[in-house]
Amino acid sequence: VQLQASGGGLVQAGDSLRLSCVASGGTFRRYHVAWFRQAPGKERAFVGYIKSTGHTNYAESVKGRFTLSRDSAKNTVYLQMTSLRPEDTAVYYCAADPSVIHSNLANQIAYGYWGQGTLVTVSS
Repeated sequence: VQLQASGGGLVQAGDSLRLSCVASGGTFRRYHVAWFRQAPGKERAFVGYIKSTGHTNYAESVKGRFTLSRDSAKNTVYLQMTSLRPEDTAVYYCAADPSVIHSNLANQIAYGYWGQGTLVTVSS
């Protein structure tokens, strides 16, 4: 499967943004999908995942502000981000894999397929 992440941009603190991860070339509805982000000078970090069942989980730093959803008909996973903060500034990556076990869903090394990343910049 190939992943294409998009939707990033420059926004102000408090604004909202929706990222998309569009898949092609596979049975995407069977894939678990996660988002990670890499801020300048920092390691890539877990943001949230949505399982093939629709179950979601989020990093503590984004809980209550970010929401994952998926549209199987469009082979797309969305990351709705609200109440954005300057510390949310990062390159956001989507990753997918059908075989991630539950205990590894937040672990980036468990995912075999990655999008190219989309930059989100939040100004104060």
